[in-house]
Amino acid sequence: MEYIKEISINEAVVHILDNNAEEPVLNEYTLELNEEVYNFLLKHIERCLRDEELRYAVFNEERNIVKEVSQEYLNGQNNIIEVSKELSRQMFVLMKGDRNIHSCDLVVISISTEYGPMLGILKMDYIKNYTHTIDFVDEKIGINIIPELTGLPVSSQKIQKCAFIKPIREDQAFNLMVIDKQSKSKESGEYGSNYFINKYLGCTIIDNERDMTKNFIKAAEEWTRASLQENADAAEMVRTSIKRKLKEEENIDVHSLSADIFADQEEIQESFKEYISSKGVSPNVNVDKQWVEKKLKRIRLKIDKEIDLYINEDVYHDNSKFEIQRIGDGSINIVIKHVKNYIEK
Repeated sequence: MEYIKEISINEAVVHILDNNAEEPVLNEYTLELNEEVYNFLLKHIERCLRDEELRYAVFNEERNIVKEVSQEYLNGQNNIIEVSKELSRQMFVLMKGDRNIHSCDLVVISISTEYGPMLGILKMDYIKNYTHTIDFVDEKIGINIIPELTGLPVSSQKIQKCAFIKPIREDQAFNLMVIDKQSKSKESGEYGSNYFINKYLGCTIIDNERDMTKNFIKAAEEWTRASLQENADAAEMVRTSIKRKLKEEENIDVHSLSADIFADQEEIQESFKEYISSKGVSPNVNVDKQWVEKKLKRIRLKIDKEIDLYINEDVYHDNSKFEIQRIGDGSINIVIKHVKNYIEK
């Protein structure tokens, strides 16, 4: 996966899209990128590009305004003011057709990266802030607290919907990166909505190396929990074998892995392969080495539903500090050794 680390903001525009208004409020000027505004936008971009829900996508073949106007800008055929206005109008049309789409400031940003130029679209939904009001009643001061619904997410908060669009070139693996988080609450207006990807961007999500790696690990863990629920010894061996392969190999052949782990247990081999396949995981998984390195740095164990244990990966494999003792009946002892100091939280 392309992990973007070098980001430079060239120019940006913000427009106001209020679902209660009849028209969007469209800006005629680019933002003044002073140090504070620049860092505010940069932190949001960096957070989005690091988000594990960032996905690859390709534009669909049919005509789409977002695709067309973004390419006009990226190919030097239009300016960011006019392009961002059109991008905002398209979003506002969808908002007027569905009152449940949250009002927002739509920020359109031109950035340069080590992988080339990109056009970013950040849908910055308003958040509820609180402020005070001061009233004079009978010559006395009265102070109340009231909500405001026009606040923007601070740089430490995650944006729910955004896209980073590339110049489209022949034989390109993907055209854009997308975050489209769905609310898990039915009380939220956007519950189950897919307007951003399907209707606004007009694109199709595709799997990248990180998606493939995550899906494989998730499916393998689900199978292990279901199939080896009462056999901690075997479960530990399966998990350790999979982690070792992920660290060592660029590609995981699920069939070969199953044969290696389960040796002559053909029935279990087939069960493992069938379950992995049923979860939509390819028989050959391209491993995202950078994501694996980060993911496996810390290991969390939930032991008999009563004990939570967080362990550094190096300590997990250091027999002088931590050891798995196999009893022989499917159970194991987990031993923490030579403790010199501990604190209680």
